[in-house]
Amino acid sequence: MASSCTQLCLQGRHLLRSKAVARTWQYNTQVRHCITRGSSKILNDCSINNGNHTTTQTRQRWKQHMFCYSDLATKHLATEALENKNVEETSTADVVAYKSPLLPIRDAVSVPNMPLDLDAAAEVSALELISEEEAVSITVPSDIPPASISLKDYVDKSETLSKLVQLGVDLWKLEQRPNVGSMLLKLDFNTDVAPRLLFLKDIGVDESRFGHIITQNPFVLTENLENLHSRVNFLKSQKFSSEIVASMVSRAPYILNFTVKRLDNRLGFYQQTLKLSASNTRHILARLPRLLCGSLEPVKENLKVCKMELGFKENEIQHIVITVPKVLTANKRKLTQIFDFVHNTMKVPHDLIAKFPQVLNCRFMRIRERHQFLEYLGKAQYNPDLPNYISLERLVIMPNHIFCTELALAKSADFSLFQKTL
Repeated sequence: MASSCTQLCLQGRHLLRSKAVARTWQYNTQVRHCITRGSSKILNDCSINNGNHTTTQTRQRWKQHMFCYSDLATKHLATEALENKNVEETSTADVVAYKSPLLPIRDAVSVPNMPLDLDAAAEVSALELISEEEAVSITVPSDIPPASISLKDYVDKSETLSKLVQLGVDLWKLEQRPNVGSMLLKLDFNTDVAPRLLFLKDIGVDESRFGHIITQNPFVLTENLENLHSRVNFLKSQKFSSEIVASMVSRAPYILNFTVKRLDNRLGFYQQTLKLSASNTRHILARLPRLLCGSLEPVKENLKVCKMELGFKENEIQHIVITVPKVLTANKRKLTQIFDFVHNTMKVPHDLIAKFPQVLNCRFMRIRERHQFLEYLGKAQYNPDLPNYISLERLVIMPNHIFCTELALAKSADFSLFQKTL
C-alpha cells in the first residue's frame, strides 16, 4: 500500500514538472521574441534613417522592451513559486524521504544578460550620432562658483572680471556695494564693456583713467550708449570744451548717469543762486565737476553759513566761490572753525579773507601753528597798510622750509622744536 502511494505521488510530481518545463519554455520563447523584435526594430530604425532619429526616441523604445521583459519575468517567477508551493503541500512524508527536490529550470533557453536598471540602459554612447537640435541644446556645466562673498573667486572664470582687473578696477571696493558684484558677473565684455570703453576713449578720456571711472561709477557699463552721447553733447553745447568734458568725466564719473534735463537744472541752479555769469558758472563746474552730480543740500547749507553766520556779503561770496569752489562742499564745522580763528584770533577782516579765500580751504592746524610761531617771533602782522605785512595766501600755501626762511626768517629746526611745544 505504501509503495503504491509513493508511486502515485511521484507520477503527480513528474506531471507538475512537465507543466513547469513547458511554461518555462514558453516564457523564454516570449522573452527571446520580445528582445529579438526590439533589437531588430532599433537596428532597422537606425539603418533606415541613417542616424536621423533622435536619441530620445531610441531610449523610449528600449524602455518599452525592457518593461515587456520585466513583466514576463515577474509573471514567470510568480507562477513558478505557486507551483512549487502546491507540490510541497501534496508531498507526504514518504515523498520527502525520497529526497528528490524539484529544481527550477532556468537554462532551458539562453537569455541575454540584460540590465534591469532603466536609467543605466538609457545612457547614450559617446560614439552615437545625435541631431543638430540636440547638439545645440547640450549645456556645458560652468566652473563658476554658484555663490561667494568675494569677486576674487570669479576672476579666473569670468573674462569680464579679469579684463576689468587689467584695466585697474578695484573689485574689492565694488564687491562691498549692494548688487554691484552680481551685475558685473552678468555683463559680457565684448557686448557690454568694450563699447563703453570705446565711448570714453572717443570723448578724450585717457585710458589710464578707465579703472578709476569704473571703480567710482560701475553703472556706466549698463547705461545706453545713445544716452551717454546725448549727455556729452549737451555739455559741449553749453560751451564746455572737449578737453574740459573729458576732465569732468574723469574726475566726476557720475555725470554720465545724469539725464540732460537734470544737468540743465543743475547749471541753472548755480547760475541763479550765485548770480554768476555763464562763463563763471562754467569755470566753477569745470574746476569742481562733482557739483553737477553731488547733493545740493551741503551747497545750500554752506551758502547760508557764509551769509548769515560768517557775515560775508553777496559779492564776497561770489569771489570766494569763484576762487575756491570747494568752499561750497566743505565741512560746515571746519569752515566755521577756520573763520573764527582767522577773524577773531588773527584779527583779519572780512574783506581780506574774501580776497584770499584759500585760507578757508587750508588745514586748521597748519594755520594755527604758523600763526603762533609768527606771534612768538613778533612777526604776526596781516595788515597790508603796515610794514612787515604777511599775506594770508603766502601763509597757507608755502611749504614749511620756505615759510621759515622767507616769512619767519628763522630756521626750520626752530619751527620743528616749536611745534613740539604745542
